[in-house]
Amino acid sequence: MKMITKASKKLIWACAFVSLALCAKADDGHNLWLRPVNAKAVKVTGANPKSATLAIAKKEIEQAWLGTAGATVKLKLVKDPTLKADGFKIAGNTVSATTESGILYGVYEMLRRQQTGNISNVVSNPSYQIRILNHWDNLNGSIERGYAGNSIFWRAGDNAFTVTDADKKRWEEYARANASIGINASVLNNVNASPNMLGEKELARMKAIAAVLRPYGIKTYLAINFASPMRLGGLKTADPLDPEVIKWWKAKVAEVYKLVPDFGGFLVKANSEGQPGPQDFKRTHADGANMLADALKPYKGIVMWRAFVYNAEEKDRAKQAYLEFMPFDGKFRDNVIIQVKNGPIDFQPREPFSPLFGAMKKTPVMPELQITQEYLGHAEQLAFLATMWEELYKSDTYQEGKNSTVARVTDGSIFPQKYTAVAGVSNVGLDTNWTGHDFAQANWYAFGRLAWNNQLKSEDIANEWIKLTFAPTIENKDWNKGFYEPVKKMMLDSREVVVNYSMPLGLHHIFAGNHHYGPGAWYAPRGTRKDWTPPYYHQADENGIGFDRTKTGTDAVDQYHEPLSSEFNNVATTPEIYLLYFHHLSWDYKLKNGQTLWDALCNHWNTGVNQVRQFQVTWDKVQPYVDAERFTRVQEKLRRQTRDAQFWKDANLLYFQQFSKRPFPDNVERPINNLNYYITTDPLSMKPVQQRR
Repeated sequence: MKMITKASKKLIWACAFVSLALCAKADDGHNLWLRPVNAKAVKVTGANPKSATLAIAKKEIEQAWLGTAGATVKLKLVKDPTLKADGFKIAGNTVSATTESGILYGVYEMLRRQQTGNISNVVSNPSYQIRILNHWDNLNGSIERGYAGNSIFWRAGDNAFTVTDADKKRWEEYARANASIGINASVLNNVNASPNMLGEKELARMKAIAAVLRPYGIKTYLAINFASPMRLGGLKTADPLDPEVIKWWKAKVAEVYKLVPDFGGFLVKANSEGQPGPQDFKRTHADGANMLADALKPYKGIVMWRAFVYNAEEKDRAKQAYLEFMPFDGKFRDNVIIQVKNGPIDFQPREPFSPLFGAMKKTPVMPELQITQEYLGHAEQLAFLATMWEELYKSDTYQEGKNSTVARVTDGSIFPQKYTAVAGVSNVGLDTNWTGHDFAQANWYAFGRLAWNNQLKSEDIANEWIKLTFAPTIENKDWNKGFYEPVKKMMLDSREVVVNYSMPLGLHHIFAGNHHYGPGAWYAPRGTRKDWTPPYYHQADENGIGFDRTKTGTDAVDQYHEPLSSEFNNVATTPEIYLLYFHHLSWDYKLKNGQTLWDALCNHWNTGVNQVRQFQVTWDKVQPYVDAERFTRVQEKLRRQTRDAQFWKDANLLYFQQFSKRPFPDNVERPINNLNYYITTDPLSMKPVQQRR
């Protein structure tokens, strides 16, 4: 009996320490922001039993209702000119919409409001018609820039095309998560597409995936290899103007739509990073996109044609997309959308918006954002990306006067266009918690919420996600002050913290080669294209640092509309967050705070490390408010991030000091190793490597 008493005391003490809510249940993160709740009884009317989508809406209400017990919720399909497709109204306990998908989105909104304490009537229309995830998943199950396990859609082996119950369950969970935040489309495979994607077995599996996603309002799309007529169809050419090629694509499109009548269309990466395209046959991007658009048009399919192109001959990679696509503005079919990365370089922690936004006035343009953290610490580092995307959406292009923001020039507010869309490169994999890092789930959530409403504030999105993901199931009066407020601040600061310890003041693309994790400002192996090496971007020498994109440099500033062109051209008016993106400056250049450029860089790197250390302190203090399982996982990630931030700081300090030849400021923590250590240590594996220089 004494032994039982002692054990009980230990258990009670442990539970009190782990959670003030008394033994918070272990959480593996699999339920994302859709954790089970203690639902109250509710009656749902208007759910047509023949509709799979409305059946889902009814089920969601019944298992998550937190309103008045015994209430009746009405689901109404209506004709309402104030509602776009997918839009909805919530009035009291009634959800109305013009489409079944709209009803489902309205139900999720009602339930979200109940859980976050924002109960009110609302009329809500999506900012973009197509809110799509791009999965860079390969047919063998691997994922390019994936950090959360293998693909949920594809796998290698003898049973690669067998559809199991486990597959269907995972796909349904994925579809539910997407629908809950308004995502209505998925590209199932990598933009670096295999021609085999259009093979018989692959299309059959795509059909099975589409069947599971469809009731949740999600259309399937495929990335295609432009040379498929040759590599899969056996033709001698893939010339988009060749009659046999046109015939082949029309037949293939018909085959796809016979399997999946609501198929969405194609995503195309062409003439970029070695991928085939129309330029291989002396044709233009417009020739290639229009040929595919013509094949898709009878089925109301679209072509999303990526503008991520660059070549080794261009003196400034940042200019290439604009130079290649602007001549064809207005020459694309109306079911072609040009998919443009948020910045001119490549998903950097910070860079200015792409000048193509707003410049293409006669062609629909869709933003492409990267949810997976290729350049922001993979699934090892905390970086809440809503702040980056909010910065993008609010950036003023001035293309049609003031307030021609990126949001408004892409969502149809300024330029009339048949289709509007936004894409996010997914961070979803087979890991139990889907995204590798528990806080990376917030980026999936944030993408969906901003795709629905591109005017949302990062703070409001963080507010929702924290409450949906971490709020205690038992009332805890101290939770807001003890957990919610400090964690929200940590999230909102996190992206800027990554910028601080890695690439502040407009530095960009100075990563380690290949995996893009950690610093590699020195990386320039012999024979490597210059625009694939960091020295191409930082341009550091004894005279200073930075890429001169002014009128006396590459004149990239000219691609921006006034007053931005002049603002970026003048170092005195360039926002300091973009300083070294547009200017090559002396190490002794004085910033607005009076610091020299060298001292400012050192202080940013040092500050970033201290900020991540403070994240550790914050997270340790919230331990009593979160389950032990997630607490430990996040704690381990923050330890890794702190080590990585110091690696960034020390490597940058030592490498760039070779050029600046200036001492470190007194307040800056000194490096703990010599430069050779950082050059010969892989920042991802932390193992020695032999780098060619």
